[in-house]
Amino acid sequence: LHSNSTVAYLRYSIFKFICNREKCLKTSSERIDLYWLNIAALLLWKSVHLNYISQEAICVGMKAVMEKQDTLITSYRAHGWTYMMGIEPSAILSELTGRRSGVAKGKGGSMHMYAPNFFGGNGIVGAQVPLGAGIALKHSYSKDGGVCITLYGDGAANQGQLFEAFNIAALLRLPAIFVCENNKYGMGTSIERASASLDYYTRGDYIPGIWINGMDVLAVRQATKFALDWCRQGNGPIVLEAETYRYSGHSMSDPGTSYRTRDEVQQVRQTRDPIQILKTRLLENNMSTSEELKEIDNQVRAEIDAAVNFSKTDTQPDINELYTDVETTAYSVRGCEPSQYTDVAAKS
Repeated sequence: LHSNSTVAYLRYSIFKFICNREKCLKTSSERIDLYWLNIAALLLWKSVHLNYISQEAICVGMKAVMEKQDTLITSYRAHGWTYMMGIEPSAILSELTGRRSGVAKGKGGSMHMYAPNFFGGNGIVGAQVPLGAGIALKHSYSKDGGVCITLYGDGAANQGQLFEAFNIAALLRLPAIFVCENNKYGMGTSIERASASLDYYTRGDYIPGIWINGMDVLAVRQATKFALDWCRQGNGPIVLEAETYRYSGHSMSDPGTSYRTRDEVQQVRQTRDPIQILKTRLLENNMSTSEELKEIDNQVRAEIDAAVNFSKTDTQPDINELYTDVETTAYSVRGCEPSQYTDVAAKS
């Protein structure tokens, strides 16, 4: 990736991948699971950010090559990653309805979901990036062989805190993968109107970058495997840009049609849909049949329907939960003790 001490930026789009039938079918099932999980979330909680509908290839492809010591942190579009990191659909949907069995006991809501080695779900745009650098520092300090993957959107890509995180990660050669999920629109603003440079994979400057077809789960998988190996070999951080698309609006308050045409969305659905791309590849390579894929779809729908029903009927948190997971012991902050101000007032 380096030539004469200059970072060479590589466009990395792989469309051929050799794997066995079981892995491909598992990948297909996970992506269909995510699709119906997000549809259910949409219907349950009208203010939800519509998460990974059309962006499923990114989390499925990345998780396929992560190892148990690796960690991940992302933005508020966290439902898909919460599922991929091991949380059941019933716990995710129960969190949306504020129920006791929710992944955060019904107190976190849509933006704040967590799992082992998964640090959320962060509501402040771009704030997860410096946190991801800190998690990578933990891996480096403990020498546990782990890599932290930090995801953010194109809407957050112009924030100053990203470049501060890039700088410290490069200085310390941290095992960090910074992933820009470029879905073309930050809320209602197209990337052409928001960014002077649209090559987000080059934004690391002194950090190498790779462009990925984020609608192709196999391309994502291979690029992530390369990036993980790069970090584990002690080369420091790397930036990935996963070019994808957002079918729906930014959230339920955004119809998604005031700043783009319906024809544009439909054209992407027909030609670049990530689930359809994988289905077509499975069928063309005789790795599955239409009937088998239909059965997977039916099984997933039944699973999500059961999770929806559970999330509606599960009990609400006990009133005492208001006082759990909250710091209640007395502690002091230097320079902020009330006695200091009392002494100053008395002397004056």
